[in-house]
Amino acid sequence: MIEKTQVVSADERAVLIGLIHKEQTEPQVQEYLDELAFLAETAGATAVKRFTQRLPHPDRATFIGKGKLEEVRQYVAGKDIQLVIFDDELTGSQISNIQKELKVKVIDRSDLILDIFARRARTAQAKVQVELAQYQYILPRLRGMWTHLERQKGGIGMRGPGETEIETDRRIVKDKISLLRKRLAEIDKQALTQRKDRGELIRVALVGYTNVGKSTIMNLLSKSEVFAENKLFATLDTTTRKVVFEQTPFLLSDTVGFIRKLPHHLVESFKSTLDEVRESDILMHVVDISHPQYEDQIEVVNRTLTELKSLDKPTILIFNKMDLYEKQTFDEWLTEDVKNDILNQLKESWQHRSNGNCVFISATERRNIEELRKTIMDKVMQLYRERYPYKSEFFY
Repeated sequence: MIEKTQVVSADERAVLIGLIHKEQTEPQVQEYLDELAFLAETAGATAVKRFTQRLPHPDRATFIGKGKLEEVRQYVAGKDIQLVIFDDELTGSQISNIQKELKVKVIDRSDLILDIFARRARTAQAKVQVELAQYQYILPRLRGMWTHLERQKGGIGMRGPGETEIETDRRIVKDKISLLRKRLAEIDKQALTQRKDRGELIRVALVGYTNVGKSTIMNLLSKSEVFAENKLFATLDTTTRKVVFEQTPFLLSDTVGFIRKLPHHLVESFKSTLDEVRESDILMHVVDISHPQYEDQIEVVNRTLTELKSLDKPTILIFNKMDLYEKQTFDEWLTEDVKNDILNQLKESWQHRSNGNCVFISATERRNIEELRKTIMDKVMQLYRERYPYKSEFFY
C-alpha cells in the first residue's frame, strides 16, 4: 500500500532555479523566483541561492543543461543544501536525472504548492481535494520517479505517494484517484445542499491573488475571526458568513487565493471549493496595490475567473494596503499637495478603467472602510431590487 508521509522538514536550506526563454524574460523570471522564495518560506524552507539559465527551450534530460547542472552541483555540495526547487514543472525523468546528479531532494513549483496545500487543508473537502491533486501530479511521473519514491523520508514536497514497483504503483494510484473522485463527489453533493438552504440572499465572494488581505477584509466586514496570516495560501477552505449592513443581509465568502503557474490538476481538484465564486452574485476582487507587479496579479486572477466562467459578474476592485503603497512611493521631501496629486491620478485612472467600481483602502489601518461598506451596500441593494423586488419593502 502506498504510504503518505505527513511531516514536512522545517529549516531546510534551498536553492531556487529558473529558466529564461522566449516566453519568460529575465525580469519575469526574477519576479517568479521572488514568489518561489516566499512559497519556500511558507513551507518552512529558506532560499539561500538562485540560479537562472538562458535556453531556447528546457533541456529534455536535465531541464537546465549539463553545464549549468554541474555549476549547481558544485554549489550544493559545498553549502549544506538539502533541497533544490525548480520554478517550472519537471517530468519524472528530469527529476530522476537531476536528483542523481545533485544527490539532494529535487522538487518543482507544483510539488511545493501541493505540499503547502497539504499542510493548510483543514476540512474533509480540502483534504480530499489536495490528496486527489497529489495523486494526479504523481501518476504521469511514476516511471521516472519511482526509484526515489521508495526511499522518501518526508520533507518539503515529499508528501506524495511512493512504493517500489512501478506497475503496482500505477494501479494503486489509479484506484486511489477513482476512490477520491467518488468521495469528493459525495462531499460536493452535501455542500450543494447546504448552499441551496441559504435561501434568497445575495452572495458576495472575495477573490484575489494569494496574500493580498482577503481574510483581513473578511474579518473587518463580518466581525468574525477568519484565520489571516502573512503567508501564501493561509486560507484554503471557503468561509461563508452572513453579514447585515443597515438591516440588509447578504452572504460573504472568503476563497482560496490564486497564484501564477497554479498546477492545473490543483485547479481541477479545487473547482468545487471555487463553486462559491461561480455561484456568487458579486465579486470583490482584492488587490495588493503595494506589490510592484499588482497589475500582472490582476491579470492572473482575471484569467482564473475566465476559466471559472465568472469574469462577467458585477465586480468591485478593492485596492488594499494603501499604507504600504504610500510608504514605498512617497519620498520624505514631497509636499502634501504633490502626494495628493499622485494619489488622485492613480484613483482617477482606475476609476475610469473599472467604470467607477473601485475602492482604495488599508484593511490593517481600517482606512476608507466606510466607503467600502457603502460601495458593497449599493451593489447588494441594486441586485435585491432587480431580483427580489417583493423584499424591497422589508429591507429598505
